[in-house]
Amino acid sequence: MPAPDATSEPVEFNVGPAESGWRLDAFLAHYLTDYSRAHLRRVIVAGGVKVDGAGCKPSYRLKPAQRVSLVLPDIPREGPRPEAIPLDILYEDDSLAVVNKPPGMVVHPARGHWSGTLASALQYHFGNRLSTTGGPTRPGIVHRLDRDTSGVLLVAKNDQAHARLAAQFEARTIRKNYLAIVAGRPERDRDVIEEPIGVHPHQRDKMAIRRAHPDARRAETFYEVVERFDGFALVRATPKTGRTHQIRVHLAHVGLPVLCDRLYGGRAVITRGEIRHEPEDETVLLDRQALHARRLRFVHPETGEPLELEAPLPPDMEAVLAELRHYRTV
Repeated sequence: MPAPDATSEPVEFNVGPAESGWRLDAFLAHYLTDYSRAHLRRVIVAGGVKVDGAGCKPSYRLKPAQRVSLVLPDIPREGPRPEAIPLDILYEDDSLAVVNKPPGMVVHPARGHWSGTLASALQYHFGNRLSTTGGPTRPGIVHRLDRDTSGVLLVAKNDQAHARLAAQFEARTIRKNYLAIVAGRPERDRDVIEEPIGVHPHQRDKMAIRRAHPDARRAETFYEVVERFDGFALVRATPKTGRTHQIRVHLAHVGLPVLCDRLYGGRAVITRGEIRHEPEDETVLLDRQALHARRLRFVHPETGEPLELEAPLPPDMEAVLAELRHYRTV
């Protein structure tokens, strides 16, 4: 069976007798040779692949005469074009770099975001001194942050360092610590949220709590309140697992959505007037989710020594906190 052209039109395969028992991700990787198996797994997990009209896991074993359909997003055929985008480099040596990603920056090229990415900035600053493990579109990228989440992000400069760092993420020995401004009044000073997360049943760009759903994955987040305000709080969140949108989904689930989270929080901006109870003041303080990757602790892939890097809060979150603290004291 020849591989079809990758377009935005649905692509369909019929499973033959010889392909009975094949894993779904292996089946697609066999016929769609332009795409990596890892990329196809992400498409499957995101709900972009159907077997006889139903979503399946990458490990699903196919049966003869089943119909596999999918829509593949366009992907660039070459690596990101280097762009002279400033980088806030928190740490750098021959094996790795740690950068403070600004809010609003996409980590790697994706449909609708071919330029202005962190990958393009990395390509400009480090050239060919980046790992190739993630493929041509993800030079040096070991993990990612959502576009509107700021903070600490780890970059590998060679494939050996990449593999060792990825192994730490897989083993959950890398400790990630986030700060979030949330809307609501926390009932507890600290708590553990343990709820499975899967793709939302109706919105493919959104995740949801999916108890007892076969495609949901275990997820655990510890949070503690740092400061309380009138109707808001600053919390420190530590994810024990690394699911897509995990902190945002978990906090929203317990009634503490991240402030200005368009997907899970019900509002897109907050103004100074809302905090001061002065409706006429429409000065926008924040127009993205108030989530910041504050600290990252890991073992250096070459020396074996522990490293801990911290990124300061960005100005927009600081501005909101300054107003909340001022209003609390007046």
